[in-house]
Amino acid sequence: MTRFARGSRLRLLVGALAAFVVLVVAAPATAKQPPKAGLAFTPCGLTPAATTTECATADLPLDYDHAKDKNKRVEIAVARVPAADPAQRLGVLFFNFGGPGGAAVDYLQFVGASGLWHTLNQRYDIIAFDPRGVGQSTPSIDCHVNQQTTGIYSMPFPTPLTLDLEALIQKDKTYINACLTNGEILEHVSTANVARDMDSIRDLLGESKLNYFGYSYGTFLGATYASLFPNNYRAMVLDGPVDATRYINKPWQQLSEQSAGFERAWGRFMQACAADQVACNGFGGSDPWDAYDRLVDQANASPIPATGYAPDPTPVTGDDINVAVMFGGMYAKENWTPVSEALAEAAAGDASFMRFIVDEIVYGRDPGDGTYSPGNDRYFTIGATEQKYSKDQRDFFLDRGDEAWAIYPHVYFNNGYVELNYVMWPKHDKDAYYGPFRIRDSSPTPLVVATTYDPATPYAGALRYVRDLRNARLITMRGDGHTAYGGESACIDAAVNKYLLQGVLPAAGTTCKQDTTFGALAAATGTSKAAAKATSVTSRRIFAAPASFSR
Repeated sequence: MTRFARGSRLRLLVGALAAFVVLVVAAPATAKQPPKAGLAFTPCGLTPAATTTECATADLPLDYDHAKDKNKRVEIAVARVPAADPAQRLGVLFFNFGGPGGAAVDYLQFVGASGLWHTLNQRYDIIAFDPRGVGQSTPSIDCHVNQQTTGIYSMPFPTPLTLDLEALIQKDKTYINACLTNGEILEHVSTANVARDMDSIRDLLGESKLNYFGYSYGTFLGATYASLFPNNYRAMVLDGPVDATRYINKPWQQLSEQSAGFERAWGRFMQACAADQVACNGFGGSDPWDAYDRLVDQANASPIPATGYAPDPTPVTGDDINVAVMFGGMYAKENWTPVSEALAEAAAGDASFMRFIVDEIVYGRDPGDGTYSPGNDRYFTIGATEQKYSKDQRDFFLDRGDEAWAIYPHVYFNNGYVELNYVMWPKHDKDAYYGPFRIRDSSPTPLVVATTYDPATPYAGALRYVRDLRNARLITMRGDGHTAYGGESACIDAAVNKYLLQGVLPAAGTTCKQDTTFGALAAATGTSKAAAKATSVTSRRIFAAPASFSR
């Protein structure tokens, strides 16, 4: 999924910011605050950093085919931070953090525009909304299950050597039945309906056009919005793009490529560990790859004690290690050092830090009452509602599960067997949009930001995405982690800001280097677990939500 709050790091301008070319539209004109709006905003900031945050609720149709039915509505939570310089205001900037199922309103309530959106907030009203079925919007999807034993990514992960098909199907049915208790909303949570909600909110704000910033799955929402409402946006940034056509029409191909992306990212992590044992906390010596595989095998044979993690001292298995490293570590290069610390401690016989990452970071377990975040539930139900899976594909995905185990030995649980849940899911949104995802020549040109070694949305998919949109400009960050804007590369940040603030695109073929280096977190804070938790992994759980395994 995407990244937001990050630890301190050097922000050196590296890479090539080549000459810029003018957008297909003129440079943005100052837009005064609309004279009236259809939303009633009230202060809702929860921290000193969010004193200017305001919240409102948009009352919208559950089903746009029956928009006048007053008995079937959704209440969409909206938050706003008004432009700091209203005299130079350019309009509204909506954002989506991905998922599907990622919330946004709480970010503005806690952080305001002091973090990610500080520069853009000078001239934009920053607009967050929780998509239907998500976060503070109602109804909000929650299957109320133990994610580690019953959820879509529950353990132990089946392999061709351990598969008990009847037990797996029964577990999947139990999970699906728990999710079906969420009722009618499940048939109306497609991305197309979220795009319709976004356009309705634009209208309620009194704006003729919106601006949009989408991360990860949020790029699928962006492509959908631009396809459905080609005249209603002024600028659009799409960071960590999902191959839109494959995501919804052939999702098993997209998931398989994602698994390959995680394996590639993990291999780069192992390579970096071998080259810099200080940054890697001494894990693995000259051959961390082999050390890792031996540790996983050891933990599967005899789980490693985690007595130092009081909320849940359950010993850690090989499955735990794989899911912690892949989904707790590969989303951000900043997380390589704390994850390597957890690996080094587990190799020494103490998996307490690893248990923390598994429980709180990956599965969203509340250390107080033991309940779980519904992020995975939303990720599953929203995707299953609109993606093209067929009930007659069971044997196909059994074969894909066997294949994934052989090809992706550290992240095989990400596709194949797990997709039986999608095959069995009975609810579908008849108003979903399946393409074509294409930007008209007469529409503003979106800026697409892609990272060469992005694990969750691999670079090849980004290239297809740009090809399919036709009218889009690609800028590339050569580096690691999922998404780029917001402190990973001063070169990327400058290009994005110039596009949004001045209406100017980077030259075709512009490439930037990542500023973040392996060990930067350790250099800034020390390598203690407390510092690592406070500045990297914990902050990513609050906002980046790897528990939803963002596409």
